[in-house]
Amino acid sequence: MKLLLMALTLLLTSCSSQIADYENTTPALELDRFFNGELVAFGMVQDRSGRVLRRFRVDMVASWEGNKGVLEEDFVYDDGEQQRRVWYLEKHPDGRYTGTADDVVTPAEGRTQGYALNWRYTLAVPVDGKVWDIDFNDWMYLLDENRLINRAEMTKWGFKVGEVTLWMERKTAL
Repeated sequence: MKLLLMALTLLLTSCSSQIADYENTTPALELDRFFNGELVAFGMVQDRSGRVLRRFRVDMVASWEGNKGVLEEDFVYDDGEQQRRVWYLEKHPDGRYTGTADDVVTPAEGRTQGYALNWRYTLAVPVDGKVWDIDFNDWMYLLDENRLINRAEMTKWGFKVGEVTLWMERKTAL
């Protein structure tokens, strides 16, 4: 029985990535460097079974003054819907980042290590005429100084309800 519990614990803890796993990787992701200027992103939303529900483009403009940043996101979905989100970001001396936006229910909090950022928050998401508070576990991975991949798992009451995948690129690289 003891061996079974140890094996189960090892299996469960090995299934989730930790930000410390990326400690010595390069290039280092610094949000105030990557999210500065004009960017564009292309992404998709998938349900829990992996079926693509929506595709979208995001045009972004970001700027920083000291340790405070603003990230303006303008979404255009494949069905023509448009959405705007403005993030207010803060870089803390201990390496944490926090962020708020009008539709962010619980402020985002994350940390970078090497080329990765793990960022968690709750977002108010309209679904079929109702608004659901969906928990996001965002992982961003810097590919090079101009490109980044973002994967986010969405959960409700602890159950996976979907994923969002984005490819971001600084417009100076285009």
